[in-house]
Amino acid sequence: MSSRWLGFAVPALFVLLWSTGFVGARAAMPHADALYFLGLRFCFGALLLCAAHAVLRHTWPRELSFYGHQVVVGCLLHAAYLGGVFSAIQLGMPAGMSALIVGLQPLLTVVLAVWWLREQVTVRQWVGVSVGFIGLLLVLTDRGLTGGWSPAAPHAPLGIGLCVIALIGISVATLYQKRFCAGAPLVSGACVQYGAATVVCMALAFAMGRTQIAFELHLVLAMIWLVLVLSVVAVLLLNYLIQRGAAATVASLFYLVPPLSALEAWWLFDETVGTQGIIGMAVVAAAVCLVIRPQSSGAGD
Repeated sequence: MSSRWLGFAVPALFVLLWSTGFVGARAAMPHADALYFLGLRFCFGALLLCAAHAVLRHTWPRELSFYGHQVVVGCLLHAAYLGGVFSAIQLGMPAGMSALIVGLQPLLTVVLAVWWLREQVTVRQWVGVSVGFIGLLLVLTDRGLTGGWSPAAPHAPLGIGLCVIALIGISVATLYQKRFCAGAPLVSGACVQYGAATVVCMALAFAMGRTQIAFELHLVLAMIWLVLVLSVVAVLLLNYLIQRGAAATVASLFYLVPPLSALEAWWLFDETVGTQGIIGMAVVAAAVCLVIRPQSSGAGD
């Protein structure tokens, strides 16, 4: 298998699998409390990966810093990101819209890279950041995508806030993992990440008294898919991509997720996208291109 083909296939497979997480949440949330469901999902994922770790006869790292960094990534990438998305969808936010808000990760990553990593950002990229938020506003006010859901609805501000928390969590996790977890074993790291996320989600679920779950067929199928395909395959692909690519490049993949999620939600749940929503998605896509397009030599911006 050539490295060029692999360089295309791995990101494409990751984006396709990752996009199904939003519709998986949409299928499961009517039957369970979000954080309790996620706690179980992370626990099952950790057990599967630990079993794979034993079968593959991998050794556990001895450095304490490895475990500390993986715990931070687990809390951000899994507990904060997925906890925010699943909780927002449980409040009634459409899957396509939650995917779009979190899909602004490439834009936020640029801002955080400037503040945290002291990276240089061009005027063109700052314009892209601003235009991206305009596109987001267009989508947030599209009645077609929302199916009647409105940002003025009683639980809408909380749902949007939870998606923003998810957006911040995954953006910081990407940069943190790139800086502190380079070269870390993938399976070992994922085991620790899921262990930390299990503790956080279960603690919050029990503290809030939100531990209801009904093992309906849709929930069981969603759990199997989310554990095997998302928690194992997709997360290992993400860790692989982060270790081998620039943070901004990896982050840019996430904007390909919302259109796929919206298409899947339309197919499975009859969520629709109006003309304004399509225009908004196109605006944000153009903004992301401005942010991530390499600067040509001799350019004056």
